[in-house]
Formats: sequence, C-alpha cells, structure tokens
Amino acid sequence: MNYKYRFFDDYSEGAHANILDALNKTNLDQETGYGDDSFCIKAAEVLKDKIKNPNTAVHFVSGGTQANLIILSSMLKPYESVIAATTAHIAVHEAGAIEATGHKINTVLTDDGKLTVEKVKEVVEFHTDEHMVKPKVVFISNSTEVGTIYTKDDLQKLSDFCKENNLYLYLDGARLGSALMISGSDLALLDVANLVDVFYIGGTKNGALLGEAIVIVNEKLQENFRYHMKQRGALLAKGRVLGIQFLELFKDDLFPQLAKHANEMAAKLTRGIKSMGFKFLSDSPTNQIFPILPNKIIPELQKDYGFYVWKKIEENSAVRLVTSWATKEEAIDTFLADLKALA
Repeated sequence: MNYKYRFFDDYSEGAHANILDALNKTNLDQETGYGDDSFCIKAAEVLKDKIKNPNTAVHFVSGGTQANLIILSSMLKPYESVIAATTAHIAVHEAGAIEATGHKINTVLTDDGKLTVEKVKEVVEFHTDEHMVKPKVVFISNSTEVGTIYTKDDLQKLSDFCKENNLYLYLDGARLGSALMISGSDLALLDVANLVDVFYIGGTKNGALLGEAIVIVNEKLQENFRYHMKQRGALLAKGRVLGIQFLELFKDDLFPQLAKHANEMAAKLTRGIKSMGFKFLSDSPTNQIFPILPNKIIPELQKDYGFYVWKKIEENSAVRLVTSWATKEEAIDTFLADLKALA
C-alpha cells in the first residue's frame, strides 16, 4: 500500500548512511568468520569501555527474538522459569520461542508494562517447592512494550531484590537507546550494566540494518555462551556485518543521537495529538506512543498512514504510532494536519 508515511515500527527504513558507507568501504577486506573478525572484536572492546567493565562478554546476534531465546535458554535449568509482564515481548510476540525451549513464563499483570519488586515477590513466594517450576530470571524491557521506562531507582530496587533472592535480572534492550535518551532520564548505559546480569543493546530499531549486542555482565553466565549461539543458528559466518555496524553506531555518539531524534519526533506527535483533546493509553516519553482515537476515523487515517490498532476501548481504540531515527518532521506535520481535519 502506498502510504504517506508508515508508523508501524522503527525499522521500516534501511540503515544510517554512515553504516552503509562503512560496510561498503570494508566490503573487500578479508576477515575471519563467526564473530572472530577484527570488527566484532573492536566493537566489543568499545562497548566494554562504554560501560567501564573489561570483564563483560559481548556477543553480536541478528535480532531481538533470537537474543531473548539464546540468553534465557542459556540462563535457565530445565525446571526453572522466567518472570515477565503480560505485555512482555517474550510473552506475546515471539511465537512461544521461550516455551519451545521447555521453560515456563510466569506472567504478571501490570498497568504500565513494568515489573516491580512487589509483583516479582508474589510470584517467587507462590512457587514453594519442587512440584512447581522454580522462578530464576526476572525479564524486563526498557523501554517496555507500551513505551514506559524504568528509572534508575526502579532498576536499583529490582536489582537489589534479585540479588537478595538468588535471581538473575535480564534486560531486553531492543529500544534501550530510546529509553536512555528521553528528556530528563536519570538512567545511563553504565547504570544498566551495573544493575543487571545480562542485557542487550538494540541496533535493529536504532539505525542499523540488523543486529543486537548482547552484554553478559555476570561472569557465571559467560562460559560456553558461543555454544548456545551456534545451536540456535546465531553464529553468522559473516559476523563482521554486525561488528561494523556497532562500531559505527558508537562512533561520534551516533547511537544516542539517532535515539534522541526518534524521541523528539514522537514528542511532537504527542503534543499535537494532545492539543486536539485526545487521551493516551500510556504515558510514554519514548518513540512509541498510544493515542486513543475514535473508531470512526481510524479507517480513514489508515488509508494514508500505516499503524497498528493496539487495543479496543468501547467506541474508541488505542493505536500505536512509532517514530524512528529517520522520521522526518514533515511526516509528523502532515499526519497531525490530516488527523485534525478528520477530528
């Protein structure tokens, strides 16, 4: 369909020009395969330097679902489970990938997509003996699937509880750039690395062609991780493609700049939609927003714009609008003008 603009996701465009240039310039350089190339090795060192921890292990994989599948299956024993919000990507949008490895997801109902110590504690205390699964990993996303974010205090409380109760804390960072670059954020990449056992940095949704950087902070979880990657089809023969992209993303602060732009475009959308009197499903400061619009105008909007209807609410529906590192301001202005005309 020939849309004026697609707000479906933040990966409809290809990649930032710097990445394409770097891939082209290095195209004929011969390199070792399977992530042992000079680019992946250097990119891993750059990330270790960013989080001030040379003892972490950094691995590059192609996508977020693959990262979640590999990481969680490597962390869990056969009888152990993972705790996640009902809206979590692993619980809704991964086709049962985690369950297919034999692990139960203990889902928790939340209003804002975030886990709290109280909600995690309820799950842990309910599972009392060997007749039940044993919760072991707490899974969170930042930003969440409904665009909300964890503050430093939120993460600190979860981290402390997990340490006190022999649990691992894992952070899905598909949109970590957006979460860290919101205006007034008190959480930095260094804080994330200090407070969780494992996390990944999403490139796919922040200017890369593809790729996520898995960062294993807890040294107990680092051993033989490449075996898990190989078994799940994640050791790419041309792993260099991932290393090159992350080198470019973390050169001259490109990664945070791209995330900041996506957030700014979403913020402009939010201001314009609020000025028309519409409410929102969640208070999202990130590049995903969920305005609640009358059902009668949504099909008209969808003739010119691509977006998902997220949740039916009587005569209205919450829709999801996602901006990207490449969203132009003119697209925002045009959408707002068309929405105003319909409203």
